[in-house]
Amino acid sequence: MKKAIVVGSGFGGIASALRLRANGYDVEIYEKLDQIGGRARVFKKSGYTFDAGPTVITAPFLFDELFELFSKKREKYIKFVKLEPWYRFYFSENNKHFDYSESLKKTEKEIAKFNKEDIEGYYKLVAFSEKIFNVGFLKLSTAPFHNFFFMLKQLPSLFKLKSYHTVFGLVGKFIKNKQLRQALSIQPLLLGGNPTSTTSIYNLIHFLERKWGVHYAVGGTGGLIKALKKLMIEENIKISIKSEVTKLITDRNKVLGIEVNNKKKIFADKVVINADPAFTYKNLLKTPYNKKWNQNRLSKLDYSMGLFVLYFGTKKKYKNIAHHTIWMGKRYEGLLDDIFNKQILAEDFSLYLHRPTATDKTMAPKNCDCFYVLSPVPNLLAKINWKVEAETYKNKIIKALENTILPNLQKNIDVCFYMTPDDFKNDYLSLNGTGFSISPIFTQSAWFRFHNKSEDFKNLYFVGAGSHPGAGVPGVLSSAKVLENIIANE
Repeated sequence: MKKAIVVGSGFGGIASALRLRANGYDVEIYEKLDQIGGRARVFKKSGYTFDAGPTVITAPFLFDELFELFSKKREKYIKFVKLEPWYRFYFSENNKHFDYSESLKKTEKEIAKFNKEDIEGYYKLVAFSEKIFNVGFLKLSTAPFHNFFFMLKQLPSLFKLKSYHTVFGLVGKFIKNKQLRQALSIQPLLLGGNPTSTTSIYNLIHFLERKWGVHYAVGGTGGLIKALKKLMIEENIKISIKSEVTKLITDRNKVLGIEVNNKKKIFADKVVINADPAFTYKNLLKTPYNKKWNQNRLSKLDYSMGLFVLYFGTKKKYKNIAHHTIWMGKRYEGLLDDIFNKQILAEDFSLYLHRPTATDKTMAPKNCDCFYVLSPVPNLLAKINWKVEAETYKNKIIKALENTILPNLQKNIDVCFYMTPDDFKNDYLSLNGTGFSISPIFTQSAWFRFHNKSEDFKNLYFVGAGSHPGAGVPGVLSSAKVLENIIANE
């Protein structure tokens, strides 16, 4: 039986391990941390359960497929619940809010609170989003992009879909109200992109959400990882934790295996990397055969922003807070410019607030609430000293939330901790401490992104946020389908 090694156990790595196993490979998965899941790991503190990273499920069938590979039903392992509303946008500028939901009638009413004329524009935006979805998601998200001529064939349809526009620019062609434009263009931030520079291909998210809805896995993303782990064990996939891959073993342009924790060597027919490709090429492939993604090339790439993630549990329940809240600061384009271009830690911020206890009481002790707040910040290229800045930044966020949607927050906090870009660098080996590898701009998408099959090394493959098709749960799960297609055609 042919053997495959998967390095990293995020959703992309787990999905790859399962797809390889279903195709007859003996599969081993190696994870640096003390639990599997990568960015989807879990923190448990004082009866609270905090999902570390991804929280939004928008294409549930991609998880269903992983169980169906082995003639099993996902529902028997983990339950998904549809959310209503999908997101609540809170605008600190004027204390208005916009509930974005599956119900089009409700969405119309919410849009009308800002500008009735934008109702028609919204329907036009969704219709255009469907056209992008039909090409960008249905046709290309699982297609390998390691052939330049395949990329050339796609260019006419991509230009027809105005992929040269940015997400923010395209939304602005349909939506006139300033705050609605912000709300309907912010999605790239949850994928590592600047809405004012990310290719408008990512506007397909509007239709993707309309098609399948926004879901929550009962027990959190950690519950989903637990279910997938159970499936992997049932299918005899070997899982090794506390096993950092410190080197890729090569013979000229062929990858033979891995070195774990600077000592143990393991060999295999295929090596799949579910780690940051930039880190991998820079640190694990120190050989003259590493030509395309050499140090010079890596230094010129545009990297995604960093993340400051604040986790806290409260001794009281904030019953009026939705499951997902996007807390919008008073600035939008200026703040994005500070984060992505000027690379400065601004005095203000916009936030994504996750309250799983709105749906799932098991995530916190009785009569308590569980929260995580994500704030986009510059990555480590900005030279921000997080050992100095983190506490001040945390306190600013708590104060802003207390003054707006979470009254008396400070005195009700029971548990509180955070992650900075330094932690992303150390825990996830993310080059420059980025939250999502390289940015999803047009010149770093599809063929221009890290290929799922290495250009220089035989038997080496990449899945996850840094490779095609990109970040986000649907993206990383789709990268495993790309891998499966590549290996099937070899």
